[in-house]
Amino acid sequence: MRPDKNLLKQIRQCTLCESYLPKKPTPVLQFSASAKIMIVGQAPGIYAHNSQTPWNDASGRRLREWLNISDELFYDTRYIAIVPMGFCYPGKGKSGDLPPRPECAKTWHSPILDNLPKLQAILLIGQYAQHYYLGDKETLTTRCRNWKNYWPKYLVLPHPSPRNNLWLRKNPWFEAEVIPEMQRIVQDILKQN
Repeated sequence: MRPDKNLLKQIRQCTLCESYLPKKPTPVLQFSASAKIMIVGQAPGIYAHNSQTPWNDASGRRLREWLNISDELFYDTRYIAIVPMGFCYPGKGKSGDLPPRPECAKTWHSPILDNLPKLQAILLIGQYAQHYYLGDKETLTTRCRNWKNYWPKYLVLPHPSPRNNLWLRKNPWFEAEVIPEMQRIVQDILKQN
């Protein structure tokens, strides 16, 4: 199944925030109507922008390890939708990339979700996605520790960036306890017809 082709065409031609971007808008996302899992992260980094492949960096490698899925499955739109908060590279800030532009989620997330009838889980990666979808005032650490409060719709994860290695060292329970549970959930969803 394919999503509404007009929607994809509109997204690919979007220039809503062009004047704020350091490079020409080139939305980086993937989805199809048969997708069972949607991954919502921040915005494509420079490697993803240049290759037009989402999560094409060290963060993506760690995310695929966390989910225990192959590159082939991760990029198979029949199963996985990748819809970041901002679709285009936002530029570099003082300590990493700038925050995702707010226009994308406000304009496009609802129509995309309307085109995902088989969706069974939304992975909210990092504070921007979690705040947008959950709207609560919890910290990322509290959300990740209490992830079951958001399931069966959402799975909450910290950003898998190497910049978060300190957080992972301070919170070893996440990879020891939460990741195996999330891997089980993801595998169960992907095994279903």
